[in-house]
Amino acid sequence: MSAADALELEIMEKAQKLAALRKAEPGVEIPDYKFKTLDAETTLSALFAGRDRLLVIHNMGQGCRYCTLWADGINGILRHLEDAMSVVLVSKDPPEVQRRLAQDRSWRFRMASHGGEDYIREQSVTSGERNYPGAVVYERRNGKIVRRGRAAFGPGDLYSPFWHLIALGGMSESDFTPQFHYWRRPQTMDDGGMDVRD
Repeated sequence: MSAADALELEIMEKAQKLAALRKAEPGVEIPDYKFKTLDAETTLSALFAGRDRLLVIHNMGQGCRYCTLWADGINGILRHLEDAMSVVLVSKDPPEVQRRLAQDRSWRFRMASHGGEDYIREQSVTSGERNYPGAVVYERRNGKIVRRGRAAFGPGDLYSPFWHLIALGGMSESDFTPQFHYWRRPQTMDDGGMDVRD
């Protein structure tokens, strides 16, 4: 077994220990924050949509290519996640901007805007940060909302397989920057190349 194989097994074992620690944590009671959607103002409790657990994905919004990469990956397993709990993607962007981005990316998430206000200031996955990507799971218990687990997103984390797959090829985060679209303009345009927008 190579040193890389041994380390990978160790990381998998540590991930299982991390899951057990999170399961044992009692949770922290939090307020019922307000959000905006295309339909109306709503609350965190309403975002549970009748379920006992809610996964809230913290997305930095339309200006972050990295957040788009994570959301694209999570979108691919969304149906599986929604079988286990409610899921909503939140960002500071207004609901209209969220919708345009979701349509462009073919995202199926329910979305809500925190507008950069109390929710993200107090519930950011990284203390002191006001717009940091990650995920938080909340539970409803006896009419209260309890924060269970939370994690920040970043290159090499446990939540985006992309980084691990390029690492198999000997690449790292410094070798790749995600883009919103990967179309590249051909050197010669068969149609004359008038009014082409990248």
